[in-house]
Amino acid sequence: MAYRGASALAAGLLLAGCAMPYSPAPVATNFASTHQPKLQAAAHWGVIARHMATELGPTLKTAPSRSLYVEPLQLSIFSTGVKSHLVTALVNDGFVVVKNPVPGALKIELDTQVVAFSADRPQYRYAGLPTALASGAWVLTSIQHSPEWLLTAGVYGFDAHRWFTAQFAPGDTPRTEMIVTVSVADEQRYYTRNTSVYYTSDEDLALYDAAQAAPVPTSKTFAVKDH
Repeated sequence: MAYRGASALAAGLLLAGCAMPYSPAPVATNFASTHQPKLQAAAHWGVIARHMATELGPTLKTAPSRSLYVEPLQLSIFSTGVKSHLVTALVNDGFVVVKNPVPGALKIELDTQVVAFSADRPQYRYAGLPTALASGAWVLTSIQHSPEWLLTAGVYGFDAHRWFTAQFAPGDTPRTEMIVTVSVADEQRYYTRNTSVYYTSDEDLALYDAAQAAPVPTSKTFAVKDH
């Protein structure tokens, strides 16, 4: 009886601790799961630029007809590449883009901020995704599928699982993330802004961080004297 009483007391204290209504600091909780793209190729920079042009298009088309000038605020390899892609997208959409700033032009500012977090960040890739029941059989949740499709997935279970998990970037969760903001402004005001966040490969940090970009070599001039 004493053992049971002690067990009940311990269980009660444990439950009381879990249900404690007050704490000296806010309790850390997780955000709802979200997906965030990982930049792994220069082609992805073009995807970002075309998304920017699509987002800016409605505002630019309703604004008074003015030429545009694209200016990266940080001179990294990434920002230079995105500028090229963005200029191409805007020109193809029919906008007038000037090479140098001119009076009256709207400036499209490209602002990038590289953020480094701690190492060994957790990655919960497979929440809500296919679960293995047995060899070659998977439970595929939240998907409308026919019996014929399920039969195919059962036969080619590994390929089905690989297909459904192909969206996830390989490797650990990167330490490095980048905040990208594109703004349309003139001397007085902002007309529109759009901010996105991306993962980047930790090994490619020099492509995205202007502070780590290789300096541009400068030429030297030597004076030759006759003897």
